[in-house]
Amino acid sequence: MANDVLRIMNMAFYGYHGLFEEEGKLGQQFEVDVEVFGDFSGFARKKQPQAVDYPRVCALVEQIVTGEPFGLVEALADHLAEVLQSELGLTRFLVRVRKPNPPVPVNFDGVEVEVRRGI
Repeated sequence: MANDVLRIMNMAFYGYHGLFEEEGKLGQQFEVDVEVFGDFSGFARKKQPQAVDYPRVCALVEQIVTGEPFGLVEALADHLAEVLQSELGLTRFLVRVRKPNPPVPVNFDGVEVEVRRGI
């Protein structure tokens, strides 16, 4: 099984996810990566390869991150994975969701959740 990968990195959207009341009111920036694993061998010679529709991936991610709020970043990442699987038929992929500035009184680079499907 080939481990070629298509990476869509650092998509950034404003959302209202989180457990704290101010997160629901003020919102914050979220960053999302999606990696799709497959076998891309022979794509250079094929007229119509079965390619990943990455503009659609981006549109779905934006719709979800800017839409219905989730209390947990884990729930947001899981929902993203569910939608990518059901809407696009992805079977081997991962989703990373980052909350770069969570409202926590500690100096750190943020929180990241990684959800894997089929890998």
